[in-house]
Amino acid sequence: MTKLSRRNLLLAGGSAALGACSSAVFAQDATTQSPPQVPLRPLRPCLNFGTLLGFNLSFEEEIDVAAKAGYRSIEPWPDQIQRFVDQGGKLADARKRIDDHGLTVENLNTFYPWMVDDAAQRAAGIEQMKIYMEWAQQLGTQYIGATSIGATDHRLDDFRVLGDRYRTILEVGDTFGVWPLLEIWGKVATLNSLSDALAVAAWTEHSNVNFLLCVFHLYKRNSPIEALDLFNGRKIRTFHVHDYPAYPPRDQIEDNHRIYCGDGIAPLKTIFQTLRNIGFEGCLSFEVFNPTYWETNDPVLVAKTGLEKLNAVIESL
Repeated sequence: MTKLSRRNLLLAGGSAALGACSSAVFAQDATTQSPPQVPLRPLRPCLNFGTLLGFNLSFEEEIDVAAKAGYRSIEPWPDQIQRFVDQGGKLADARKRIDDHGLTVENLNTFYPWMVDDAAQRAAGIEQMKIYMEWAQQLGTQYIGATSIGATDHRLDDFRVLGDRYRTILEVGDTFGVWPLLEIWGKVATLNSLSDALAVAAWTEHSNVNFLLCVFHLYKRNSPIEALDLFNGRKIRTFHVHDYPAYPPRDQIEDNHRIYCGDGIAPLKTIFQTLRNIGFEGCLSFEVFNPTYWETNDPVLVAKTGLEKLNAVIESL
């Protein structure tokens, strides 16, 4: 494991802001030259299988839907994988199906209590996490999610302690070659904002600190989009994307109000352009839980429409 000092981690995360400061400080030096322009990496769409939950598909069917809709990346959920395994499915066969469709797995959207105060609960959560890491290995991804599940109704804000706990699960990940992504949820008490994510990361001191962010959860917590400039974009592996309507208001909006990109008021173009500016190389994972979409009984149509509308926003930049 390679450790990073807190200072260096924060400096890496705030490279954009520091670059702006440097320009101002050295503006009087006429010999200063701008660095060469680095070609922008394309923003990569991905299908989050949460979008398909209401269709009650099998894991194999979800993979097929993603391919038929035109995606090249997927983000599976654990319940469908567990059901697949419980019914005798082999992950090697699922991996072959994924490969045969020309798909890649970005990460597994997993849930386990790694940050709670109760030591026994944390230990049980880590054992569950190891199972997810084994699945990730077999499906060909290096990442799983790490949310604040178990600590959602009360605030944990000793970030030194939370950083230690995050480092613990990253060190477990070192043995698997699979690492947990620090994921924010805007409607819970702990790890609910960009500032929380940065604070936990600053105390972690591990080279594989990485993030999973979300348009809805930034809005729900009113995290300022400008704070994305404090991140090293290469450390954001996945960004959950969608749109949201003007009504209901922020304090009443729920996950089921998520809609297709471009159909609402989310500042998607600003977010996507900022991600490009900070060197984002991850995926934009389309994730909605909209029952009106599920009522179509056409998962391919929903997935394909989501891809087309996401691409339309990307192409408008």
